[in-house]
Amino acid sequence: MKPLKLAALVAALGCASTTLQAADTYTLKFGHFLPSSAHQQRLIFEPWCAKLKEESAGRLQCQIYPSMQLGGTPAKLADMVRNGVADIVWTAPSYSPGKFPRIEAIEQPFQLPYGAKASNPIIWQFYQQYAKEDFKDYKVLAMHGDGGMGFHSRSKPITSLADLKGMKLRASNRASAMLVDALGAAPVSMPPAQMTEALSKGVIDGVLFTWNTVRDVKINEVTQYHSEAPQGAPSLSNTVLTMLMNQQTYAKLPKDLQEIVDRNSGPALNELISTVWDQEMENARKATPDEQIVNLTPEAYRQMQAAAEPVAHNWVKEVAAKGVDGEPLLKGIRDIRDQTR
Repeated sequence: MKPLKLAALVAALGCASTTLQAADTYTLKFGHFLPSSAHQQRLIFEPWCAKLKEESAGRLQCQIYPSMQLGGTPAKLADMVRNGVADIVWTAPSYSPGKFPRIEAIEQPFQLPYGAKASNPIIWQFYQQYAKEDFKDYKVLAMHGDGGMGFHSRSKPITSLADLKGMKLRASNRASAMLVDALGAAPVSMPPAQMTEALSKGVIDGVLFTWNTVRDVKINEVTQYHSEAPQGAPSLSNTVLTMLMNQQTYAKLPKDLQEIVDRNSGPALNELISTVWDQEMENARKATPDEQIVNLTPEAYRQMQAAAEPVAHNWVKEVAAKGVDGEPLLKGIRDIRDQTR
């Protein structure tokens, strides 16, 4: 065979290989801990996956596994995606205690404004400036919050510090557990799926939780009172949530599919999450009878803030043992928050 013809054949085979590669379909295993009926899956994860599929002409797809269907527990989700059991997970970093110490600064009491649109830009900027080291083993797709927590109680309204004495309250993370303890109640740790049964049986008296998900896990059906911070005040507590992708999975995607993932992640994905999140918070609150909603008085709120002051100080001591200086992190949150007002 003449050299020219051989070269043409090799080039043709190369083009065919490139075309075949471009036509490959990539299915991403996406795991999370909520039921498939939860609005997070219906209104965030599924539309996001549909957008990836549309923009890639069907080459990039998701298979969603709700309710820990890939195995393990919520505390293992971060490890599962890092180890390749899942390609993408949605989880709370604080479900894996000690693994993500810097991002815990955001979860200290009374840090963030109420609502996702108000708080999520602060969280994303803080992650970008201060907490990337925590997530160096992951491709971070989104970093957001739960919109802020309040007290949702079974049979007793919480209007003051005195009301909290002796109560058993489910706490979402280490920081909120320390807050509950500082306020005089007993913190109880359990997955979201167990909260409703625990409330109905009186195992716990209430939860420190976000309005956003009370209907998805049916907390509204087993609680009578819902106490929240005064209008315009920072929420009592919050949980950071994140969508993480396995780095090797991302690296193996063709460049054009990586660009689709990048275009639909970060601030763009946070914006989708924020819009849905705030609407669901508002829907849940509107569906609750006015007589069940307790607005904490400014004085009761200030007393809770004062009682909670040791929580952040103790956290600074804890992370110092891991070589992390917590004070600049707390100052960083306040600075970012003040700049975004």
